[in-house]
Amino acid sequence: MQDFWLSLVMIFFAELGDKTQLVSLALATRYNARTVLAGIFAATLLVHIFSAALGKLAGGMLPEHWVQFLSGLAFIAFGFWTLRGDTLNGEPSARARLTSPFVVVFTVFFLAELGDKTMLATITLA
Repeated sequence: MQDFWLSLVMIFFAELGDKTQLVSLALATRYNARTVLAGIFAATLLVHIFSAALGKLAGGMLPEHWVQFLSGLAFIAFGFWTLRGDTLNGEPSARARLTSPFVVVFTVFFLAELGDKTMLATITLA
């Protein structure tokens, strides 16, 4: 049970002020709240399942000191990536207007979560 609470608290604090929080707000202004929640839930579930499996696999194959070193290196690399920032243009494409809102929300949130600090935290905790 201690592992559950550690994971919950660590992921909660990692999400505060995260880019996915801004993505969620942007999607909520454009689409229905239930659609946004369903898309975010599905994308988050898939990313965390993938992250936990990757962490379990890496943890079983690599010595612990290498896992710690690579985790630290990944945190630093993603920190620099976050500082660099992303460029966004506000112009929606014609394809986005024709696609199901759930698919748009799922895809945008899934891609935003890939390589995110919460994904890295999940891999490390696994």
